[in-house]
Amino acid sequence: MQQLRDESDFDQLPHNIAVSATIADIEEKKGFIDYYRFVIEVRTKGGSKYLIYRRYREFFNLHQILESKYSPENPEKPGPNTCILPTLPGKVFIGNKQEIAESRIPDLNMYMKGLLGQPIWFLLDEALRMFFYQTDQDSEHQPRALRRLRPPTRKVKTVKPKMDLFSSPRAEVMFDFRGNGKAELNLKKGEVIFLLQRVNADWLEGTVNNQTGIFPQSFVKIIKPLPDSEAEGDGEGHTYSCLRCFLMTPSGVQTRDVCVQEDLSIQPTYKDLLSRMRTVFKEDDIALNYRDPEGDLIRILDDEDVQLMIKESRGQQGKINRPVNQFPWELHMTLTSDLSVYNTEA
Repeated sequence: MQQLRDESDFDQLPHNIAVSATIADIEEKKGFIDYYRFVIEVRTKGGSKYLIYRRYREFFNLHQILESKYSPENPEKPGPNTCILPTLPGKVFIGNKQEIAESRIPDLNMYMKGLLGQPIWFLLDEALRMFFYQTDQDSEHQPRALRRLRPPTRKVKTVKPKMDLFSSPRAEVMFDFRGNGKAELNLKKGEVIFLLQRVNADWLEGTVNNQTGIFPQSFVKIIKPLPDSEAEGDGEGHTYSCLRCFLMTPSGVQTRDVCVQEDLSIQPTYKDLLSRMRTVFKEDDIALNYRDPEGDLIRILDDEDVQLMIKESRGQQGKINRPVNQFPWELHMTLTSDLSVYNTEA
């Protein structure tokens, strides 16, 4: 690394280098698997401040990368640039997710302070800089309470929006509905639900009993429809992305749209997809598949197969007309023991 001269090392750092970071809050994300993200306020050498959103998994991945590069205990990569890294709080496999996330905040704050207190050359590491970099997705997200940045003496009055019973789009629940996951509402027959937006052709988003989520339109009777701009489902700014899924069994095919608060560009893990599909279809003995360009089913076994599926689906975009908030790939579930669905001809 080129030696810095004339000025101090710190003065020659780029202005966009992160020099401090503090967790402002946690936010629940209703993705393929519900999880909590840490809302982090980052300050740069140039004096700017911005918010980023990171999962514990991203902290863990960063730590592994930094350990492989700079840990003096790594015999595979000896070199002059080594340092003692701060301790990252360990993984927790059992417990309430919100409580786990809350309990990690002090330790993660100390961890980030330790990282950004390392020698100047360490702050220039590409993986470290990317972790604290504000992506377009970070900048577009609207923060919520930011509880830990609020002065303790400040009182915040929460005002609940008033629903106009005569002018608000609304529907009456005709059948009981129990949602799969926190993104979906639980509905009881006779309730009135206020409509917020159309998610896709079959699902709506609404509010009932101070809860907001999605539900199938077939379970309600529309009293007053959404305005055309919100009912078409073709505009920008959708909260939910929808994944079309199929379960193939000897008794027939079940079709389901799974709607999640994830960006269309996400690559979920094989484990998360399998867990969510088991919950959606209430079937444990299933295998994940996708269809190749020839229409044959290909079984998914790991994260690399998920990556291949997404890559192939992008090559088919434009050939298939989909709503703007629908994933370009689809999942086809089969029974694990049913191998007859695959084309085995040479």
